[in-house]
Amino acid sequence: MNEDFSNLYILGIESSCDDTSAAVLKNGVLLSNVTASQEVHKAYGGVVPELASRAHQQNVVPVVDQAIKRAGIVKEQLSAIAFTRGPGLMGSLLVGTSFAKGLALSLGIPLIDVNHLQGHVMAHFIKESDDDNHMPSLPFICLLVSGGNSQIVKVNAYNDMQVLGQTIDDAAGEAIDKCSKVMGLGYPGGPIIDKLARKGNPKAYKFSEPHIPALDYSFSGLKTSFLYSLRKWVAEDADFVEKHKEDIAASLEFTIVDILMKKLRMAVKQTGITHVAVAGGVSANTGLRNAFKEHAEKYGWTIYIPKFSYTTDNAAMIACVGTFKYKDNDFCSIDLPAFSKVTFK
Repeated sequence: MNEDFSNLYILGIESSCDDTSAAVLKNGVLLSNVTASQEVHKAYGGVVPELASRAHQQNVVPVVDQAIKRAGIVKEQLSAIAFTRGPGLMGSLLVGTSFAKGLALSLGIPLIDVNHLQGHVMAHFIKESDDDNHMPSLPFICLLVSGGNSQIVKVNAYNDMQVLGQTIDDAAGEAIDKCSKVMGLGYPGGPIIDKLARKGNPKAYKFSEPHIPALDYSFSGLKTSFLYSLRKWVAEDADFVEKHKEDIAASLEFTIVDILMKKLRMAVKQTGITHVAVAGGVSANTGLRNAFKEHAEKYGWTIYIPKFSYTTDNAAMIACVGTFKYKDNDFCSIDLPAFSKVTFK
């Protein structure tokens, strides 16, 4: 006998880094997705963990309240609460985890723990209407690229994901942010580099690309190459960065996208899977999106590119995983701790 999920309301809570987000899904269909970002970190050129956790404490109640109100329900209608258990900044995770546990306990409803990385991959399964069927066919390959992670994942099911390759040091998003900082452009670097790159020549400058075996990535060597190149150019002309920032940004973006796509092509060739998705914060990058479209035309891939609102950290993706886990009765105990390390369950 099939259980009726027509009134299944899942509240998702995401607090892994510096965005406090809450979303409500009704049987997998998005009703609300509210996110409060933290501007305070721009002055420091990166996320300050202590400041992030304090801001989460201020934001979590109003964000959850707004998500429930915008969904047009009351909290007593919630079926379960899904929360990001990790990976991420421990102080930030503890705020979301503690709030989720307290609210679930007060309402007498189950808790669902969600892996943040699994959430990014499953963002492709967020439905915006009952007849929304844009989801990838299983199995598919997913390039997961963000500020903290760069991975190639084979997705067999929502709860069966195999990491085929991953960064052995820095993530692609982190490399972009650091290079932006070295150029004196500010934080976060992703949107700044993207905007400048649209006006520059991607072949203007060459930066070293790593030779890492198999499907793993490395971006530390690229950062070093970029830093040394910049030092040399600035020593010759103090205004070099300002004069050539569009070309530098375009060349940096081209190099990073090239590194990412080379390994992705290898993964597709090895697995024979031509349904390919991209996820994570760096999937908002225009150069990477264009590369996906070019590969679809050249190699016959079926590609899946998320909406911009689902590329960054958001609770809709957490609630989406929560919906799948709820239907499988996959709940967690209230004493389950948060974790900070990068891992798939």
